[in-house]
Amino acid sequence: MNSSLALYFQNIKSAISSTRKGLALTWKHAWNARKQRTIQNVQNPDYFKSNEGVFTLQYPHQEIPTPVNGRYQLHNEMDDCIVCDKCVKVCPVDCIEIEPIKATGLVGYTSDGSPIRLYAAKFDIDMSKCCFCGLCTTVCPTECLTMTSEYDFSVFDVKEHNFSFANLSPEQAAEKKQLYEQFVAEKEALKQANISSVETKNEEGTAA
Repeated sequence: MNSSLALYFQNIKSAISSTRKGLALTWKHAWNARKQRTIQNVQNPDYFKSNEGVFTLQYPHQEIPTPVNGRYQLHNEMDDCIVCDKCVKVCPVDCIEIEPIKATGLVGYTSDGSPIRLYAAKFDIDMSKCCFCGLCTTVCPTECLTMTSEYDFSVFDVKEHNFSFANLSPEQAAEKKQLYEQFVAEKEALKQANISSVETKNEEGTAA
């Protein structure tokens, strides 16, 4: 009986002690909440030294400054893209899809002077597959593919994570394909005509 009574009072003591510790921690945070921490960049040397105060952002009206070298949403500056396909080959998760179209001549030049000889009927990046490794931006010869500071691209439908950067409409893409096919056909026809002409001259020379 005495042991049961002792255990009873011991449990009461333990409960009071636990409650006191919990309330002490609660009142500590409540007291420190009088102070407000300032918004700092994560690269600031004092970023991890601010242990007191409340730091709750009213997102999206307030945002934490993102690091300059952060890896976030991919962007392609299509006017500087030479459609080299290197980003597709290096991507470990196949999140980039390109459909190149051969041109009949020089299409133009990028901002760094690189010649553009291909059109892009499709240049899609599926950010739902992206693992943010940054390999595609590393191999890009014209540096048209970059990772922006945009980290919030949440959507209700995962299909909206597919970003299209092609600067050709489906009609324009079909027209470019037709022009190249026509160019190849005319080139082949001219080649066959030259072969026939040479054969005719050879036959005439043999007959003479």
